[in-house]
Amino acid sequence: MKKKKVFITGATSGLGREIAELCIKQGYEVFATGRNESSLHSLSKLGAKVVKGDLCLKEDIQRICTELPDVDVAIINAGVGAFQYAYDLTDEEIEGMLNTNVRAPIYIVKNLAPKMIDKGSGHFIFIGSQAGKVATKKASVYAASKHAITGFANGLRMELAPYNIKVSTVYPGPIDTPFIDKADSTKSYRNTMGNFLLNSTKVAIEVVRLIERPKREINLPRIMNITSKLYAVAPALVETLGRGFFNKK
Repeated sequence: MKKKKVFITGATSGLGREIAELCIKQGYEVFATGRNESSLHSLSKLGAKVVKGDLCLKEDIQRICTELPDVDVAIINAGVGAFQYAYDLTDEEIEGMLNTNVRAPIYIVKNLAPKMIDKGSGHFIFIGSQAGKVATKKASVYAASKHAITGFANGLRMELAPYNIKVSTVYPGPIDTPFIDKADSTKSYRNTMGNFLLNSTKVAIEVVRLIERPKREINLPRIMNITSKLYAVAPALVETLGRGFFNKK
């Protein structure tokens, strides 16, 4: 079989790095992007083709997509968060979440989808968040950005279905990666949620499995599928039960 070309954003750390390394080990032709030059260099030594870029910049997105070959799978993983009350966030923090979590995925699809349409196949895999289904306090803007991706992926799936292009979304709960510490420098979120953090390697395995076994969506941990469905019918109850998890943030 011809090995698939897999493009991964946010591949220089955390979950993206694990996804990239796992794809390389499984024999995929990996194209990785991120902002950390030394991490990109180490990925290139493992066999990935790398390109440095800042997804907050539209011109960087266009340049990266222009340099890519016709990829078979695009894993849109890059994301940032700032866990704080909406009225306490800086303008830079708000813009960072909207640019990286919402605008960048949309512009990447805008650039890559026509190529997939021309060849009649492709697959977009979005790394969403349970926050994109169930919002929590001190994560309202982050949740808004992930809700946006939920809506985008669901609409895009219908738009691209006639061209044999799959769209999958992964909805993990909090993952034990540096993302948590960057989002909350006080460490209180990690201290509160420590027993509930997902193992990043296990999440990466689930993501990479989608390449050969596409699904509409995956919720991690699996019980979160029940939680999101319960939220749809009894939102007040879920908000009341979940409030205690975030009081210490």
